[in-house]
Amino acid sequence: MTSRGPVMVVDDDADLRASLSQMLTLAGYEVSEARDGAEALRALSREFAGPIVSDIRMPGVDGIELLEAVCDTDPELPVILLTGHGDVAMAVDALKSGAWDFLTKPFDPHELEGAVSRAADKRRLVMENRQLKAMAGKGAQTSPIIGHSAAIEQVRQTLAALAPTPIDLLIEGESGTGKELAARVLHHDSRNSRRFVVLPCAGITEAMAQDRLFAPDGPIADAQGGTLFIDDLHRAGPLLQSRLAEFAETRQLGTLDRDQALSVACRVITTVAHRDDLAKIDPALLYRVSSMRVTLPPLRERREDIPLLLTHFLGEAAQKHGREPIQPDRSTLDWATGHRWPGNVRELENLAERMILGLETNFGVGEQTQTLPERLEAFERSQIIATLAASGGSVAKTIERLGIPRKTFYYKANKLGIDPAQFRGD
Repeated sequence: MTSRGPVMVVDDDADLRASLSQMLTLAGYEVSEARDGAEALRALSREFAGPIVSDIRMPGVDGIELLEAVCDTDPELPVILLTGHGDVAMAVDALKSGAWDFLTKPFDPHELEGAVSRAADKRRLVMENRQLKAMAGKGAQTSPIIGHSAAIEQVRQTLAALAPTPIDLLIEGESGTGKELAARVLHHDSRNSRRFVVLPCAGITEAMAQDRLFAPDGPIADAQGGTLFIDDLHRAGPLLQSRLAEFAETRQLGTLDRDQALSVACRVITTVAHRDDLAKIDPALLYRVSSMRVTLPPLRERREDIPLLLTHFLGEAAQKHGREPIQPDRSTLDWATGHRWPGNVRELENLAERMILGLETNFGVGEQTQTLPERLEAFERSQIIATLAASGGSVAKTIERLGIPRKTFYYKANKLGIDPAQFRGD
């Protein structure tokens, strides 16, 4: 039988302790025992990966004192208390103080197994999120390109090998896969302190390509000693492609007279979205800028990286907006891992920001499985939250922009669990 994880049973009654242990062992748990709260605390740490099942009345450190100590050490470690009928009021107070659940003796074995199962699932998710946060933090310290999939590890290794070299290269990857990030990693890891100049081909007109762009004091000249990042090369017009081909060959700007031209020593990094885009590039230009190629995988091809990336982006967004960090629950992680992510990593990053702002709350339930009232409620909530955020939490501005009476606003805000104060600045 596959293990369902650890559980600690704490009870001074040896027979009851043995009975509980046997019951949970048969249910698939790895059970450890303690005779009282003091013994349990000596064996526990923040790394304990399962719940605690403890009697309330014990000599020395009792169940309530054990709960208080556990909450001080790790408030996310679930404690299930076992109590007699006379201690129900005490157990209810313990719930308010952080207990996960309590069962009144005598209890149904299925009731105990259900409570332990829910607590174990919660603890497992907490431990997974902690591991993801640690991995995301470690990954961000070593490389901004986060992930542990074989595909992204290969990308990191390739960039590390290319960084110290002056080789020009072409980065291929769908929109949102992080092509500019990869280029900036190359620029940074080359120990280059000069400028990183971005040339967005989609926004460059023929007039700009004819005149300003290739002037000795133009944008390309600013890349002297640094990196020239030419984004979406396949979207460059014929004139721009022709002039870029000439520059890629000569590394000179300004005049046909080679003696008076400005020489620009820089690394050229270009990008395309798809392999088919290569056919849209002048062969002479493509030959000169693609001596080395790097392909970034779409997010759907490295799904194992999604929980790690989502956790990282949630942390960044919380810090950016001064909000409390949140942990994605199981339904959110399952939904995110199964989503196709047409916008790739950029779409995931945007989702994390909306989650922190409270604009995304419904996961694991696709529109096709929602009733019409559920869809309308989700839409109303997103609109009210977005308007509050845009209005700095001002109710007056919000009801004016939404065109609803104040009474209606407060009714809907209360029904949908929206607090306008959360959107007001200090």
